Amino acid sequence: MPEILLIDDDATQLRLREAVLREAGFAVLTSETAHEALALLGNPVLSNALRLIITDHVMPGPSGAAFARELRRFSRVPVIVVSGMAEAEEEYEGLDVRFLAKPCLPEELIRQVRNVFRSRDAQLRTGN
Repeated sequence: MPEILLIDDDATQLRLREAVLREAGFAVLTSETAHEALALLGNPVLSNALRLIITDHVMPGPSGAAFARELRRFSRVPVIVVSGMAEAEEEYEGLDVRFLAKPCLPEELIRQVRNVFRSRDAQLRTGN
């Protein structure tokens, strides 16, 4: 069962990040649009299994910010937004997301994912 949902409209970036995460031992599911990702999240088995969502900020259709707003209506799964735009953070105010600046090295992506997993595991152990 996938533990990470990766969303990016750029197929090259999507496949590159997917390969990096899989090589690091993570189970990954990919989506090229926010619409497709939201449809996937409609499956409660998948939605409950996910430990993290990584999304691009700029995408056709709903942006990463629009996706995060919709997601927060029904889920608290952690989100990392990948963006080359420093000003993008303002669009996510109050949505409890982390940011990763483009371009990001594979090691940084893996480090961020592990940090999110450690933090989430600690929250689950303490009941928060």
